[in-house]
Amino acid sequence: MELKDIIAISGMSGLYKVSAQTRSGVIVESLADGKKTPIGTNHRISSLADISVFTKTEDLPLAQVLKAIHAKTGGTVSVDLKAEPEVLKKYFKGIIENFDDEKVYASDIKKMLSWYLQLKDKLDFEKLGKEEETDESAVAPITGAEQEKPVHKAHETHSPKADQHAKVTPVKMRKKV
Repeated sequence: MELKDIIAISGMSGLYKVSAQTRSGVIVESLADGKKTPIGTNHRISSLADISVFTKTEDLPLAQVLKAIHAKTGGTVSVDLKAEPEVLKKYFKGIIENFDDEKVYASDIKKMLSWYLQLKDKLDFEKLGKEEETDESAVAPITGAEQEKPVHKAHETHSPKADQHAKVTPVKMRKKV
């Protein structure tokens, strides 16, 4: 399983994997218990590969944050996720020294640490950082004018004239945490 296959759904706790696509949305499978749930188009879905964290210099992709958490903690998180915000920020400062503590809230830190705890047995963290580097080096740099335009993706339909009646939905840009 790769980070791009895992999604977070706004308003729903936990992480999910897309298992099938329907006319009105997608069917997702919970990574915690394997329960399948239909999700409509009104939900905000974010791929973990598209999420990044604010730092004082530039944004850090979530893949690198998860890899840093794994390297520093060794697979165990020693802070209580229900601790005070100052305690969580101090703990996270020990993992990512230059994160922007004004833009990254304690709730974001709780979310990232809980995601790590859910993914620590499902992902290969050695391979995780290497995928991110090869993916970014293969992509040409995007100018500011090109970055603001949404990218459209045509979905398959089951009609005989699929090419003429394909639905087009915008692809979401990178979400910052």
